[in-house]
Amino acid sequence: MTFAMQRSGHSNLTLQEVADRLAIRELVDAYTHCADRRDVVGQMSLFAADTEFLVYIDSRNPVPTQEIRGRGSLRPVFENLSAYEATTHFNGQSTVTWEQDAATGVSYCLAHHVKVDGQCRSLMIASIRYLDQFVKMDGHWYFRQRKLTVDWIDNRPLGGG
Repeated sequence: MTFAMQRSGHSNLTLQEVADRLAIRELVDAYTHCADRRDVVGQMSLFAADTEFLVYIDSRNPVPTQEIRGRGSLRPVFENLSAYEATTHFNGQSTVTWEQDAATGVSYCLAHHVKVDGQCRSLMIASIRYLDQFVKMDGHWYFRQRKLTVDWIDNRPLGGG
């Protein structure tokens, strides 16, 4: 799965494009904020009604591990985060190609998931790339399609309490 990265020229940005680019970045950040706060309804509200959410547990495999269609179908996926004692998602670099009311982008995230099993605690860290299609409707940006691709996962015991 490839995603062409293009550098944008920034000397001729309109005020609207600057505002839209900021809104898209805030959309990406809101997704992880809602995930870490277990705000399932808030997280679902960031997606278009006809959204596609595709998960690739192995980024080298072109076939998705999971395909979810429609905003309502996202609920069980987002509720599944409650299986963890805590999560912290660190959003990193992102690139957006903007076109009026549509955009595409790639963003990187390190996802930390703390699991408790009796007296044992463990930490799973996943390196994630999101390949996104965004759509602007009624003045707001939404995820039209989100491809979650996992580049690597590290599982380790977690000390302390």
